Amino acid sequence: MNIVKKYHLSEQEYLQGELQSQIKHELVNGEAFAMVGPSSAHNVISLNIAGLLHIHLKGKPCRPYINDMKVKIAENYHYPDVLVDCSKISNDAYFVETPILLVEVLSSSTKNYDKTFKLQQYKNIPTLQEYVMIEQETQLVEVLSRLDGWQAHYYELGETFRLESVGLTISVAEVYEGITYTL
Repeated sequence: MNIVKKYHLSEQEYLQGELQSQIKHELVNGEAFAMVGPSSAHNVISLNIAGLLHIHLKGKPCRPYINDMKVKIAENYHYPDVLVDCSKISNDAYFVETPILLVEVLSSSTKNYDKTFKLQQYKNIPTLQEYVMIEQETQLVEVLSRLDGWQAHYYELGETFRLESVGLTISVAEVYEGITYTL
């Protein structure tokens, strides 16, 4: 009988390793998982959301971060595509623990993970007010808010949605600006 022994990473080992790695990893229950590189559409959508948040939050205490800032939940670490945090964070910080808004751009390989496991993880963040999941293969935005018990609200092209956590209304067209979809 072959026994496979999994190596359990401590938080310190993980954080040290991430500083030296050319590939990003999420840490879940002591196990590191490599992240796949994003597509062009994924990058454009993330940048569109982050750009709108950056302009809206300029001069305010909250600030957006895009895909390289980790979120710590207990002993686990995740890389959301965009996040907003309002706490005072040092310039040399590599993770946040108090986001108010998290955004994930869904891909076919991560969609189920983002809609199930990550959603459950994110709900454990006391400061989190909203979780937004954005499809990249079709123009559909899903917004879940703590204020209404994490009930999903869906928005399509021609509609707008409001992020109450930051007081910003965004059109679905703005989210997908720069991306061409063929019918």
